[in-house]
Amino acid sequence: MLFPPSLSELIPETHPVRTISKVIDGINIDNIIKKYSTNGTKAYHPRMMLKLLVYSYLCNIYSSRKIEQASAENIHFMWLTGMQHPDHNTIARFRSSRLKGVLKEVFSQVVLMLVESGHIDLQTVYVDGTKIEANANKFSFVWGRAIQKNIERMKERLSELWDYTEQVAKEDMANITKPDLRELTPEKVENTIDKINKALKDKAIDKKKRQQLNYAKKNYSKNLSKNKDKLDVLKDRNSYSKTDPDATFMRMKDDYMKNGQLKAGYNLQLSTQDQFIVNYSIHNNPTDTKTFIPHLTEILSMYPEKVKKVCADSGYGSEENYEYLQREELSPYVKYNYFHREQHKGTKGVSDFHVSTLYYNKEKDVYYCPMGQPMPLKYIKKEKSSTGYEKTLHVYQAINCNGCPLRGQCHKSKDNRTIQVNHRLNELKSQARKHLTSEEGLQHRSQRPVDVEATFGNMKQNKGFRRFFLRGKDKVIVEVGLLAIAMNLNKMHSLKVA
Repeated sequence: MLFPPSLSELIPETHPVRTISKVIDGINIDNIIKKYSTNGTKAYHPRMMLKLLVYSYLCNIYSSRKIEQASAENIHFMWLTGMQHPDHNTIARFRSSRLKGVLKEVFSQVVLMLVESGHIDLQTVYVDGTKIEANANKFSFVWGRAIQKNIERMKERLSELWDYTEQVAKEDMANITKPDLRELTPEKVENTIDKINKALKDKAIDKKKRQQLNYAKKNYSKNLSKNKDKLDVLKDRNSYSKTDPDATFMRMKDDYMKNGQLKAGYNLQLSTQDQFIVNYSIHNNPTDTKTFIPHLTEILSMYPEKVKKVCADSGYGSEENYEYLQREELSPYVKYNYFHREQHKGTKGVSDFHVSTLYYNKEKDVYYCPMGQPMPLKYIKKEKSSTGYEKTLHVYQAINCNGCPLRGQCHKSKDNRTIQVNHRLNELKSQARKHLTSEEGLQHRSQRPVDVEATFGNMKQNKGFRRFFLRGKDKVIVEVGLLAIAMNLNKMHSLKVA
């Protein structure tokens, strides 16, 4: 060539890299710029770095070293960066530190831009979750039950040693009160062992007890401090990984050994509309039910007065979640357990003996069993969930089940049949049922699997994103945010080209 072509001439006008550059040029990134210091050497511009990362995630390139390589070899990356070549440390630092806590604002601007362009209206959102494996060692786990069991064992051993000391040294222990070992602290452990040692000094005691006492003096205080630190990391979880303490051990769908193997991972929640991601959130709780309210609260704060309807599967159908939807005046197209079985008859339907099929006389507050025997109210109790939500349960019991020909099918209890009923939940389920079985509800139920579940399929199969590359919840949130922006812009570009 007599005159070398510019990079712009080599890139088609319809290429997605141009869409990414144009969109990010129109986004406010002041909060990212604020994270930079005015001192020292001039840094790469954060807008260029953001473009580089978003386009890398669109191209399924997640490693900082491979992004560095692409910026020096790929003409699309060269055009995007203006022939600048940030190294992998700079890229990793920008992704981990500069985008932490501010990328969500960038993402929400992209979504609002999609609203302005008419791609979505945010009136209806489809919610679902999936488990994604963490970048953590599969075998470096800490279990909450094991820690509690270890602490209980310490309490029992100290109590046994104290009782033994009272037998051997009655005179020395006569005026000493046994300490309360229900709440152990390192100081209390040391004081208890010192008192035991002082009382047993110069006493002929069992060799095994001496070994136990020496081991307790050497290790108990130190081990208790370690266990307390581990419980602080666990909080309300059952487990965590030592290599990524924010990750929780969960059951993954890709269980190739079919043995219910647990892997360290995160619970990723997505809300979508027409396969555009409108919100994402990361949770270290494997249960979808508990993630629903935090996820929706974030949506409502990001897009006030825009969302009107919420559609989700039966994993989210709890009393607390229904109450939240009602309080926020959102139409609940959210399934609950037994919803699908209620729509069928025969063997696929709900059993005639299930509590939901029993006849209820509201005036008398009495249930009737399949044989017509009354089941009056026995008592009312309240229960609190792990989130602090209190529910009221009414307990009913049959008067006499002896000699009933249907007893074997009805229940397995040795006493008369007892049922627990949550009347408030039944009321909320009835409202949800009306929405779900309406013409609009049928449309939303058929749309949900091809909307949010298809987005997960695209993420895992087409984008190859089945495992996080970074460690720590904050960094994982950034990873998902970059991927969500890339997927939204790629879909917008595809619709534009089509």
